[in-house]
Amino acid sequence: MQNEISVGIAKENNKTSNREAREIPHMWKRAVCTKDCPDTCGLLVHVENGKITSVKGDPDHPFTAGFICRKAGSFPEHVHSSKRITTPLKRIGPKGTGRFKPVSWNEALDEVAFQMKSISAEYGSEAILPYSYAGHMGLVHRNAGHAFFNRIGASRLDYTICGPAATAGYHISLGSGPSTEIQSAAQSDYIIIWGSNTLTTNVHAWPYFKAAQKAGATLAVIDPYRNRTARQADLHLMIKPGTDAALALAMMQVLIEQDLIDHDFISRKTIGFERLKARAAAYTPARAADMCGLPEDMIIRLALGYGRARAPYIRTGWGPARQLKGAMAMRTIALLPGLVGAFDKPGGGITRTLGGALSDLSCLIRPDLRRPGTRTVNMVELGNALTRLTDPPVKLLHVYLSNPAVVAPQSREVLAGLAREDLFVVVQEMFRTDTTRYADIVLPGAGFLEVADLYQAFGHNYIQMARPVIPPVGQSRSTLSIFQDLAARLGFKDDVFSLDETDFINRLLSGASPYLDGVDFETLKSGRAVRVDIPSNPYESGFNTPSGKVEFYSQTMADQGLDPLPDGQPLRDPDGEGKYGLEFITPPHHLFLNSAFNEIGELREKAGPAQVMIHPETAGKRGIADGDPVRVFNDRGECRFYACVTDATRADLLVAEGLHWPSLSPGGGANQLTSQRLTDMGETCAFHCNRVDIQRCDNES
Repeated sequence: MQNEISVGIAKENNKTSNREAREIPHMWKRAVCTKDCPDTCGLLVHVENGKITSVKGDPDHPFTAGFICRKAGSFPEHVHSSKRITTPLKRIGPKGTGRFKPVSWNEALDEVAFQMKSISAEYGSEAILPYSYAGHMGLVHRNAGHAFFNRIGASRLDYTICGPAATAGYHISLGSGPSTEIQSAAQSDYIIIWGSNTLTTNVHAWPYFKAAQKAGATLAVIDPYRNRTARQADLHLMIKPGTDAALALAMMQVLIEQDLIDHDFISRKTIGFERLKARAAAYTPARAADMCGLPEDMIIRLALGYGRARAPYIRTGWGPARQLKGAMAMRTIALLPGLVGAFDKPGGGITRTLGGALSDLSCLIRPDLRRPGTRTVNMVELGNALTRLTDPPVKLLHVYLSNPAVVAPQSREVLAGLAREDLFVVVQEMFRTDTTRYADIVLPGAGFLEVADLYQAFGHNYIQMARPVIPPVGQSRSTLSIFQDLAARLGFKDDVFSLDETDFINRLLSGASPYLDGVDFETLKSGRAVRVDIPSNPYESGFNTPSGKVEFYSQTMADQGLDPLPDGQPLRDPDGEGKYGLEFITPPHHLFLNSAFNEIGELREKAGPAQVMIHPETAGKRGIADGDPVRVFNDRGECRFYACVTDATRADLLVAEGLHWPSLSPGGGANQLTSQRLTDMGETCAFHCNRVDIQRCDNES
C-alpha cells in the first residue's frame, strides 16, 4: 500500500509541477531549506514570471514555525545572482587562475567521460576520487553520485569530516538512534547548551529554551568564547578547548559525592556505575578547574544546579567533538543524564541528533556495485591523498556539493594537490568558488529550489518532500542528472542509472523503516512537513547499546583495546607542542554556513572582512590594537585577519568565526592552520585543536 501511495505522489508531483509552470505566473510555493543545518526549515517561495522574488518561513511547519535566518532570506539573490555559473566551462589558463571558456554540455561530459576511461585504463579506476559532502541535504541528490563511483571502481571516500566522532562517542554511551526531542526542553528547569551556538546554528531550538528560561529555568552555556548564545545565558563557562570530558567528570564527582544521583535508575538502566565512581573520584572540581581553565566554584555551581534540577536537559553541539579526543568528550557528556535519571523526567534528557534513519539508502548508493577491497580515502586527509598517495596516485578528482579548497583541513596541501597539472579536476558548482579555480571542467549545478527531493532533518522529527519551484537556471543540471548522463556515456546499464528523482523518492518511502509507520502520505504529497514515528523520549523503552542500558563501562571499547571508562585527559595539537602557546578555533559565523553564503555579496559585506578575536591581555603583549592586520600562523601555514580585541575570548585562545573564502578575503583560509590528524574514534577532523601564534602585520599585503 505504501508503495502505491508513493508512486501516486511522484506521478502527481510531475503533473502538478508542469501544470503550475504553465498556468500560474506567480504564487507562493512550498520548499525546504537544504543547507547543512539541523533546522531544515519549511519555506514559502514567491515566484513571479519564473523568477524567485522572495523567501519566507512556512508558518505551517510544526517546528520551524514561520521564521527563517538571515541567510535563508538571501536565497533569491543566491538563485538569480549574476555571478552564477549557468553554462559548462573548460579551463584555458593555468590552474588556480580561474580562466575558463564556455562549452556545451556534450563537450564537457564527453571530456569527463574520456578522462575517466583513459585514467582507468592507464592507472586503474582507483586513481579516480570523488569528493562531496553536505552542500545539499536532500536524500536523493546528496547521495546521487555514490552508485556511479561504486560502479566505475573509484576509490571510496570515507565521509568523516563532520559528525562521526560525536556519533561514535555518543553511541558508545547511549546507543544509536534519535535522542531527546528538542521541544521537550521547554519543560526543563535546568538547560545546558554544551558546545553549540544555538542562536547561530540551531535557531529554531531557541524558542523552547527561552520558554523554559522565562518559566524559571537556568540556562547554562559551555563554550570557549562568549558567542551570541552565551550572552543570553544565566551561567557561561568559558572552557579551555579540549577539556569537556574533564568538566563532565568533575560534575559526576560532585553529583556522586553530594548524593544527587538517581540510585533506582542507575540500578535498573545502567551498567558499570562502581567503576565510573572510582574514575570520577580522580576529577575533583579543583583538578578540573586547573585543566579546564575555569573557577572551581563555577564547576560546583554547574554540577549542583544540574543535580538538583527537577528535569535537567543537555543540548550537545559539535564543538566538543572537534578535538583529537572528541569522541571521548561526547561519550563522557552523554553519561551525565544517566547519573541523575534525566531520561525518565518530562523535560529532561539529552539531544545530539534527531530524525532517525528514515530509510535504507542502498537503492541510491548501491554498495553492491563496489568491488571488494576497493581503496578507501578519508576525506579529512584530502591533502595527503592529492600530494602523497601512490599505487595508484589520484589522477582525477570529481568534486560536488563541497568546496574542499576552503573546508578541507591543512588547506595548503589541498591547494598544492589541486594545482597539479597531471590531476584532472571536475567540479559541479553554482558559483566560482576557490575550488573551481583549479578545475579543468566546471559543470553548472542546479540549486535546491530547482529540483525535487525528500528531506530528513537532524534537528527535529519531521520529513518533507519538495518539488522544484522554478526550472533550473540557464543550462544548470541537477546532481542526479549529471551522473546519469555520465553513466550513459560510460555504458553503465544497471537500473539505478535509469531512475529519476521521483523513482528514488518512491523507493525511499517504500523502504522498510519503523519511522515511516503511520506517516500521512497525503500531507507529505502536499509539500507539508510530516512527523515520523519517533517518540519525544526515545529512551523510554531502553537504550540501543549492547547491554540495552546506559554504559558507564563499555565492554565494546574494552574489546577494542580502548579505555572502557570516560577519560578526561585532554590531547592538544601535538604538532605545536612547545612551539605555539595559543589555541585557535573556527566556530560558525552568524552569516555563513561552513563556506556557503560567501557568494552572497550583501551577506559578505555585512559580515565584513575576516576577523580574529584576541583577548586584550594577549593583544597587549604582542603590540596588537583593535583593527590591526595580523597573521595567525603555525607550521602548517598562516592566514591573515583583522584583530578584534575583546574579552569575549580567553587569554590563551584566538577565535575566528566562519570560513571566509581566501579569494574574497585577504590572506589564506582558516583551515591552513588545521591538521589532518584524525580523532580518537570516528576518524573525524579535529578542527578546533590547533596551536598557533599571532603577530601584527606591518602592512596588509
